[in-house]
Amino acid sequence: MLEGAFALELILGKVPEAIILLALLVFNAVLAEVQEHRAHEALELLRRRLQVNARVLRDGSWVTVPAREVVPGDRVHLRMGDIVPADGRVVEGDLGIDQSVITGESAEVRAPVGSLVYSGSTVRGGTADIEVTATGAHSFYGKTAELVRTAKSEGHLERLLFSIVRYLVALDTALALLMLFTAELRGVSLAVVLPFVLILLIASVPVALPATFTIANTVEARRLVEQGVLVTGLSAVQEAASMEVLCVDKTGTLTEGRESFRRLVNWGGLSEDEVLSLAGATCDPASSDTIDTAVLREVHRRGVSIPQRLRAVPFDPARKLSEAWVQSGGTKIHVVLGAPDNVIRMCGQTPPGLQEAQDQMAGEGARVIMLAAGTDGALEAKGLLALADAPRADAFELIRSLRAMGVRVIMLTGDSRRTAEAIAHRVGLGDRIGDRALLTEDPTAFDGFAGVYPEDKFHLVQALQRHHRVVGMTGDGVNDAPALKQAEVGIAVSNSTDVARSAARLVLTRPGLADIVSAVRGGRLVYRRMLSWTLNKLSKNIELVLLLTLGFVFAGLLVTTPFLILVMIFANDFVTMSVGSDNARVSTAPDRWDIREILATSAVIGGAWLALSFGLLWWAFHVAQLPLATLQTFFFVYLVLSSQGTLLLVREKGPCWSSRPATPLIAAMAADDVVIVVLALTGTLMAPLSMVLIFLLFLVVVAGTLGIDQVKLGYFRKTDAFGPRSIFHRKEGPLSKAT
Repeated sequence: MLEGAFALELILGKVPEAIILLALLVFNAVLAEVQEHRAHEALELLRRRLQVNARVLRDGSWVTVPAREVVPGDRVHLRMGDIVPADGRVVEGDLGIDQSVITGESAEVRAPVGSLVYSGSTVRGGTADIEVTATGAHSFYGKTAELVRTAKSEGHLERLLFSIVRYLVALDTALALLMLFTAELRGVSLAVVLPFVLILLIASVPVALPATFTIANTVEARRLVEQGVLVTGLSAVQEAASMEVLCVDKTGTLTEGRESFRRLVNWGGLSEDEVLSLAGATCDPASSDTIDTAVLREVHRRGVSIPQRLRAVPFDPARKLSEAWVQSGGTKIHVVLGAPDNVIRMCGQTPPGLQEAQDQMAGEGARVIMLAAGTDGALEAKGLLALADAPRADAFELIRSLRAMGVRVIMLTGDSRRTAEAIAHRVGLGDRIGDRALLTEDPTAFDGFAGVYPEDKFHLVQALQRHHRVVGMTGDGVNDAPALKQAEVGIAVSNSTDVARSAARLVLTRPGLADIVSAVRGGRLVYRRMLSWTLNKLSKNIELVLLLTLGFVFAGLLVTTPFLILVMIFANDFVTMSVGSDNARVSTAPDRWDIREILATSAVIGGAWLALSFGLLWWAFHVAQLPLATLQTFFFVYLVLSSQGTLLLVREKGPCWSSRPATPLIAAMAADDVVIVVLALTGTLMAPLSMVLIFLLFLVVVAGTLGIDQVKLGYFRKTDAFGPRSIFHRKEGPLSKAT
């Protein structure tokens, strides 16, 4: 629309107006480009810190290199959780591969020796070496990667803002048609009124919106990087503001994630050391798994020897157990270690006292695992191991902080219900723990779920979304990726796999979840700043277009000129873009805007300014009897100053003096005032205006701002602004300073 107006102004021979339009376009485009460049710098930092790595055999040694440095002919080692860095052929080992990135089917595909695996696939089980056959754009996945490289996902806030823009355009279009109809009735030349109508439409176009939006998101994204939260897309900052429910893993998030051996119960004629010996055979020394580490640490502490291992199956999250076949005294023994319920189903009978021992261990908050062993496929329960995972020191404060911000926390764990209840009680989460069978019925009725499998997380997110909740989900493993992708706010924790990080929208770089509070605060600051921008834009649009339209319809008077309106738009954009980095308050509830509420509030504020404008117009025309050219300059200065007054009004739900604007906003307003006053005093681009009239306008705008502030407060008190969920009446925290 701006480009069309620029061409039309040139055709009509209005060069100054065309120059202003061109400057407006260039100014906003350059500023937006600068901010986008800064955003890309932040994302480049993210790529450097979250790059996919590969273990490659170079010069006879295994080294870890960035995946982009892998070349055809390299030998690459893969294990569960890895992203396949290039196309290759399996030369040793056996893999379970998820090729959904290629086929769209998430079912696991077996890849034995000789099989081809493709770049972008994920390893769901097993270990193997592959010989690289194709990389980058030459790989199967790379040929289609460019098709989606520039794909963009809009956030809720972005969609909301542009829906408001449609209301603006619709209103201004209707008023423009009214002006054209009135001009026809009055016999006013189309050449006179058409530029005015065109500028009226331009006033509804929020030219500064993209730049302001980018500034607001970039400011917070860069701040969050410093606080241990990497943002994979700017819209993720906004989504965190709306999050109502956060689903978290118990292990490693609410707890330390460092299992330590506590005690064991043994049966079947085996001693404690013999039970530990067999348990150690199922553990992988190269793994960072907390259970494997805890068991092996206790094995080494006691000096227990581990029998010769013939074959091992690593821990499978879906089955919740690991297996090994060992040679002991000439006998081949099958050993299973895992979740008691799953292991006992593989055994022939239940030893006496099993349930009592399991309940006692779980009641102490311990993770309970069971060992079974046997020959010829006949397994017998041999012991229970209790592993302690203490709650994190910051877990209680994290849950308290999130609840204070209106975010519900739901704990998920694969442990037993008794263990989950003990941990939930210790971190102050609550005592309402359900099992996985209740997970999809009414998840909001529980504080946590026990016995959860990784695939259950995906269904839990869907169930919460069916209850119209905006969901956050934490995860670290391969099987967490679908849930992270499904959730509005997928959060990969600090020790997560490449797959989890690629599916998440926020990535934590420090242990625990305390930094999530920063992400939520950052998102709500963005919402608050953009709310100020939106209310200001709507209020001023209502005042401006109705003043111009009704002044022409009822008095046949063009209150100001199209050229001065363009100058005013330029001046106002210069100030309103600074809102993206303004000081703001964080709401204590998830941000969910109501467009009707915003429009109604804008109508009240804009209507109050409009009443003042018509009073000022009557005084200038009938009392001061200003010439038309002077009158138009008079109202140009007034509209610029009153726009700043509106901005101060909408920054706070309380009195406008409740908080100090950020320094960039104060500087922008001061610079704007100086330029406008100099132009008006010297008569540059407009008829000159006396210092007395300019001083009078400053007094009128200050008085008007204070008076309309009382109108705003009275409106909020009497109407409650459409209900208790109002963004204007919910409790807010202390002022957050811009960075």
